Amino acid sequence: MSIKRITVFCGSSFGTDAAFEKQAFALGEAMAKHGYELVYGGANVGLMGAVADGVLGQGGKAYGVLPYFLKDKEIAHQGLTELLLVESMHERKTKMNELCDGVIVLPGGFGTLEEFFEMLTWAQLGLHKKPIGILNVAGFYDLLLEFVSNMTQKGFLKPINEQMILVSDDAETLFQKMEAYKAPEVGKWIPKGNE
Repeated sequence: MSIKRITVFCGSSFGTDAAFEKQAFALGEAMAKHGYELVYGGANVGLMGAVADGVLGQGGKAYGVLPYFLKDKEIAHQGLTELLLVESMHERKTKMNELCDGVIVLPGGFGTLEEFFEMLTWAQLGLHKKPIGILNVAGFYDLLLEFVSNMTQKGFLKPINEQMILVSDDAETLFQKMEAYKAPEVGKWIPKGNE
């Protein structure tokens, strides 16, 4: 798969571990060095600002998608290649999906997880075939991945759908997995019993 633009979902806070900000900034730098353009939430705060600063610091392109109501809170990043303003959070996700060829998730809170799972659900339903990766900084997503494995064990996910989540604690390895990704061709529904 040829990837030009990557949407990054991540926290608008820095979190408690200095590694989160450091790796967000480093991810941005690595993306720019590979020629990947950034699509993200458009803010200058937290990990969102760090990844954008990493991209821009290496001369890369960064496209922000921000709802009008958040721009009014003065969190819009001022140095972006382009800032796209939309009406709602739902329109924001739709636009970010339209603009990208793949997704990377960094540490974050409810919003990050909601964005990650919506993109993953769309992929499971065959609405897109984009690779979705987790940069698992300092083991942040270990418990979530364990829970996803539990979903598979309990019969709510097919193993092939669990495998749609590409995971690494190293950006270069994650890029390689995303470039090599092939979307599953099976439906998501799991029959009852042995049907």
